[in-house]
Parts: sequence; C-alpha cells; structure tokens
Amino acid sequence: MTEHRRHHDRLEELRKLNAEAEAGGGAERREREHKQGKLSARERIDLLLDEGSFEELDKFVRHHSHDFGMETQRPPGDGFITGYGRIDGRLVYVFAQDFTVFGGSLSEANASKITKIMDLAMRAGAPVIGLNDSGGARIQEGVMSLAGYADIFLRNTLASGVIPQISAIMGPCAGGAVYSPAITDFIFMTRDTSYMFVTGPDVIKTVTHEEVTKQELGGAMTHNEKSGVAHFVSRDDAECLSMIRELFGYLPSNNLDDPPHRASSDPWDRTHPALNALVPEDPQKPYDIKNVIHAIADEAEFFEVHEYFAKNIVVGFARLDGNTVGIVANQPAFLAGVLDISASVKAARFVRFCDAFNIPLITFEDVPGFLPGTQQEFGGIIRHGAKLLFAFAEATVPKITVITRKAYGGAYCVMASKHIRTDINYAWPTAEIAVMGPEGAVNIVYRREIDRAPDSDRDKIRREKIEDFRERFANPYVAAERGYIDAIIEPAQTRAKLITALRSLENKRDTNPRKKHGNIPL
Repeated sequence: MTEHRRHHDRLEELRKLNAEAEAGGGAERREREHKQGKLSARERIDLLLDEGSFEELDKFVRHHSHDFGMETQRPPGDGFITGYGRIDGRLVYVFAQDFTVFGGSLSEANASKITKIMDLAMRAGAPVIGLNDSGGARIQEGVMSLAGYADIFLRNTLASGVIPQISAIMGPCAGGAVYSPAITDFIFMTRDTSYMFVTGPDVIKTVTHEEVTKQELGGAMTHNEKSGVAHFVSRDDAECLSMIRELFGYLPSNNLDDPPHRASSDPWDRTHPALNALVPEDPQKPYDIKNVIHAIADEAEFFEVHEYFAKNIVVGFARLDGNTVGIVANQPAFLAGVLDISASVKAARFVRFCDAFNIPLITFEDVPGFLPGTQQEFGGIIRHGAKLLFAFAEATVPKITVITRKAYGGAYCVMASKHIRTDINYAWPTAEIAVMGPEGAVNIVYRREIDRAPDSDRDKIRREKIEDFRERFANPYVAAERGYIDAIIEPAQTRAKLITALRSLENKRDTNPRKKHGNIPL
C-alpha cells in the first residue's frame, strides 16, 4: 500500500508541475494578452502544428538567478516553450516566448532551451520556427542573458542555408533580440500587435530629439514596406500561423532534400491565349507581371514574398507540375520595372535562399535598366545591383529566364541572362534586347545627323530613326542568332515550355570553384 501511495504521489507531483508550467503567468495575464488581440504562446503552437503533434522539451527548466528577489520567482519553463511537432506530417522544431512570464524576457536558462532545439534541428535536418514575443534581455541577469542571445545568433548563422529558419514577430522584439530573426530566412509580423527596433522611441527622443511611436518606428507595415526587414504581414496571430503553414508547404526540410511535391490536376501543357495579347503595343505602357505568374502557375497559385517592399520587382513561390519554383519578375506596373537598390537587395536574398534549398528559379524579365539619380548612386546602386548579379551567377539550381519585353543594358545581363549560367533562356516575340531603348540609342548614334538637319525636319528624322532602330535591334532575333536566346516562344505556351525545360533539368549538376565562400558585395 505504501509503495502504491508513493507511485501515486509521484504521478501527482508530475501532473502538478505540468499544470504549473502550462499555466504560464496565469489566467489574468493571459486574458490581458487576449484583450490586445494576441493569443497565448501555447495557443499559437497549437494553431501552428498538426493537432496533437507537439512534444514539449525542457518543460521544467527554471532560471538560476538569485539577484533582485528573482530567487522567489522560479516558474517551470521560465517563460519559453520549446519542442517539436509536425506541419502537414513533416517534422519541425519550434520555440515560443510567453509574454505572461517575465515579459517573455530572455534568460540564460531559456536561451539554452532554444539552442538545444536548434542543435537537435540541425542533426535531424528539420526547420526551426520561432514565435517571438519578448521584452528583450532579462535585465536582472545582466551579461548572462546577453550571452544567451549570442549563443542563439551563432546557431542561426551556422544553420543558415542548411535548414529553413522562420521567425514570427507576434509582439515586441527590441534591442539585441532583433538580430536572431534578422539572420533567419523569413520574418512574419502581425499588423497591430508586433514591432521591431534596435532602439526604442524613448532612446531616440533622448539622443536625436525625434518623436516617433512604436508602430511608426518598427511596426509591421514599417518593416514590410519601408525597411524590407520583414517579408509578410498578417491581420492577427491566427492568420500569421496559417501563412507560415502555407509557406512551409513550398520548402524542403533541409538543404539535402528536394522541396515537397504536390499532385496537381492542372494540365502541364495548358495554354493561356490571353498572354499573347498581354504586352501592350506601346512600349511605354505598363502591364501587371503577376498576370503572367498566375497564368503559368499550377492552379494559378502564387505565394508572394516581400509583397509591399520594392514593388518594382516581384518574388515568391509557385508550383509547376507539382514542384516548387522560385519566381523573380520585374514589375512594369511599378516604376516601369526598373532595378534600384531595394529591388536588387530583395531579389538577391530570395535568389540565394532558393539556391541554398534546391528550388529552381524562373525569371520573368521586363527591365528598362537601373534607376538613375544621385540618390541611387550615392546610396551605392553599383554595390547593391552587383548583389543580384552575384546571386544569379553563383546559383547552381535549374535557372530559366523568359524575356517578355524590355531587356536593356547591364540590367539585361543581371536578370539571369545566358551569360551567367542560366540554363534555358526564352523570349516572347515582344522582347526588346538592346544596350538601351531606341530613343536613347538614336540620340547618341544619330546625334550629329539630327543636329545637322533643319529645325523643321529634326523631329521627323528622329522618329524615323527610332522606328528603324526598334525594327532592326529592339527585338529578340539578333540575340537568338547569337544563341543568347534558346527559343522565341508563343506567350500562350509559356507554361508548357517552362515545365518541359524543368523536366529536362531535374538531374542538373553544376558546381562553383572550391572555396570557403565568395565575397558578395554586401
């Protein structure tokens, strides 16, 4: 009887500790979070993962701080929930900061919980998803909490390009805490309840005398639209977690795996006749490149990345023949699709992610060149534009480019041209491949002839020369004669051409010279 009682008592102790850990900061603090439109850390994990799949680790870890009265407050779990589970049956590791316990602050103890699952994820070849909601480093622990951040940063860096890393900012994320998400591959933010910044409004007011709110300084739209720090914005926690699940469906588990295949009922050879008339007759008129992307993708589905940042270039994931592809496309509907600093950096990072994780790259090109102006030159457009060139050139995954209209100057070279190891280069009949547009070229090549003409004839001569130049040079046939374009295709057949090319490249093998790593012009 005594032995039975002892077993019973031990089980009761375990259940009590479990209940204490799961209570977090208590019902009152959880309710306060709910009123702000936030879910609790455990509710977030439940929504993110397949039902019943979460296995928690380090549930009973406690902090070891004895200063500032901390020895009297030692809740199990110490404010972080860590473990692993499944998304669509596939293994993922996850951590969630619980704002109801010490404001989700990072301690030496809960930093070790994160590094433990990151190490496990690397050994298992599984992604890590971090749900961030934290007041920052635990001040009471001093340098030990800072050391915890650095331990995490190191693992983020070593894991980069090996396993996908996804960060959701679902509350505050400030100071040193921002650098872990910044190293990860994708950052999600919730529209009204999250913010990120290195220094907060109070410090900024003291140092620079600028008045700014938390949302203006580091809110979801600030980082999605202006800084480009974040890639996605959601209405609330539930939508954010649903979007993470959707993104995960496009990604492989690690850099040795292929992305998941999803069976599609969309015919591989489906034509889309509307594409034949999509590009306007007038070369100055815009059109929406997303119409092309939706037309060629399986079930017209396109998961856009960085939707609100640098809208002159479009990047994101789609499926062709059931397989994930990364799409990079100039957007003539915004700034004429010109390449500038922000567009170059946005596309370069996306290209490098796809290359690291075996995702083929499809490029749709309609680019008039690089954005001119002192702001761009002083801002380093040469260096930043070179990032995109570098990214495309070093990528060894299957690469296919379709030139829909303009491909002018250096921008033609940068946008996955044949010359930087692109496997298949297509052009639509509307393509214009030239050093520059006909207007600029005529002003240079025929300047003396035009200047010598009588004033009354100059405009007429200029128009004739422009038309002649357009006919002779601003077309895809000169490039095709040289083999720089592999085929000029009917736009309606683009989907079938892309899928056929991807099938031919599924066993592609290409390597870069042996080296520690390149020196991308950061």
